[in-house]
Amino acid sequence: MSVVSLSCRECGEQYALEASYVCEVCFGPLEVRYDLSGLDAAETRRKIQAGPASIWRYADFLPFDKPPRSALGAGMTPLLRADRLARELGLGEVWVKNDAANPTHSFKDRVVTVALAKAQELGYQVVACASTGNLANSVAAHAAAAGLESYVFVPSDLEEQKILATGVYGTKLVAVQGSYDDVNRLCTELSSDRDWAFVNVNLRPYYAEGSKTLAFEIAEQLGFEVPDRVVVPVASGSLFTKIARGFDEWHEVGLLDRGAPTMNGAQALGCSPVAQAFEAGHEVCRPVRPKTIAKSLAIGNPADGPYALDLARRSGGSIDSVADDEIREGISLLARTTGVFTETAGGVTTAVLRKLAERGDIDPSERVVLVITGEGLKTLDAVRGTFDTTVVEPTVESFEAALSQDLLAAA
Repeated sequence: MSVVSLSCRECGEQYALEASYVCEVCFGPLEVRYDLSGLDAAETRRKIQAGPASIWRYADFLPFDKPPRSALGAGMTPLLRADRLARELGLGEVWVKNDAANPTHSFKDRVVTVALAKAQELGYQVVACASTGNLANSVAAHAAAAGLESYVFVPSDLEEQKILATGVYGTKLVAVQGSYDDVNRLCTELSSDRDWAFVNVNLRPYYAEGSKTLAFEIAEQLGFEVPDRVVVPVASGSLFTKIARGFDEWHEVGLLDRGAPTMNGAQALGCSPVAQAFEAGHEVCRPVRPKTIAKSLAIGNPADGPYALDLARRSGGSIDSVADDEIREGISLLARTTGVFTETAGGVTTAVLRKLAERGDIDPSERVVLVITGEGLKTLDAVRGTFDTTVVEPTVESFEAALSQDLLAAA
């Protein structure tokens, strides 16, 4: 057993492995602490490669005595070499980690798999969450599969596709009139007097650990090597920092020859408190009111913003933002060069990758991984009106007349 305790990220105070998320001494955030000194690199690598095709192949690095059973799987999503995207951007080697291939089509299945397993271990019968959409989908689905009652709280202006893909599982869906930050505040208040497992509130330390598995998979899929740079969307900042933590843990054990690569974070301009702080040289993210099509990233007061800033700076990376039109262009660019249709968050990361390439921040010799966290079918309105449809009569003459210029160009 490598998991030891919960530990305050600020003062180091330690706590039992229970449903707790804030330090009683300094009010800092709690995270899971491990002792990895007993893991042998060669034996751990063999164990990983012989493990199940899910995140539980990395059980030694997750907060359980032994791998729990999961009703739905998560993880082992494709890492695709994107040569056409690389050529268009003038880069040498780009890979796309397509986490839309998870059961509910986003990376949230990783964190929910871990959080629900911990909720069941701790004896909870009701699970809940505050969500910008993807987490709602995932909690509703995983709770249904596990036979748990669930409540999901979302902003009332959430994309219809995400609402439909949540309610279908029979969850109790609560639409809150306000932003995600209002939703999260309500859930924090509710968690104090209800015996519910709020996956991203009182179970947040365990929930966040699921994000590390993205780093583990990327490294394993690259032959146990660390890429030179990873571009990741930033909402709360947890995914960004936990991916780096995953690389560092494997380096600590000896599975990798170095720790976290250069880390570049991506935000939408309409909700970019971390990017604004990075550009201004601030240490603290000033809360903003979200106004962007990238609703899955619309967290105006990010809990892990200060840690994301620190990581970007010490890794030699950055936190950048892009406008809504650039996000739409990013969705199109990824789709037409790789065949991967991403939601708006992936449009943000792709647009930021383009910005980094145009700015000359990426050496052509670098191996770059672009993290895509969700499926484009979840945010269809974002691509509405971005392409044309040619209407023809059911005759060869009508077809040739309508598309004569395209046919000549292809000849």
